[in-house]
Amino acid sequence: MRLVIGSDHAGFALKQEMLETLRREGHEVVDVGTHSTAAVDYPDFAQAVGGAVVEGRAERGVLICGSGVGASVAANKLHGVRAAICHDTYSAHQGVEHDDMNVLVLGSRVIAGALAHELVRAFVAARYTAEERHARRLAKVLALEARGR
Repeated sequence: MRLVIGSDHAGFALKQEMLETLRREGHEVVDVGTHSTAAVDYPDFAQAVGGAVVEGRAERGVLICGSGVGASVAANKLHGVRAAICHDTYSAHQGVEHDDMNVLVLGSRVIAGALAHELVRAFVAARYTAEERHARRLAKVLALEARGR
């Protein structure tokens, strides 16, 4: 799968781990930064990850900040991004299957590496079901998004 990954300074170390794992597992991954632990602003990386997904340069994205909250809020401001902070594997795959989530957000100060690996694997392996009830609900979400423009 073609993925994009990004983080702020708080998520840098976890991003590096996830980047290595995803590439080792055969995914094409674009790293949009940050590239150090120097303080940066998470909205810049939410824009970089979300923009890559919306523009079709990546099928899905992984975004990491300290708690995951700020990055999730910022990413969801981008038209076409459906981002969610997930700290359990059920949400990581169900968000894709039911809600067509296209950006997984992780909090590096909340979860450890082993769980993060499981979450990313669940997210990448999941597929949107397009069942009638899910498609109906997603259409309503997209209508809300369109009204907010």
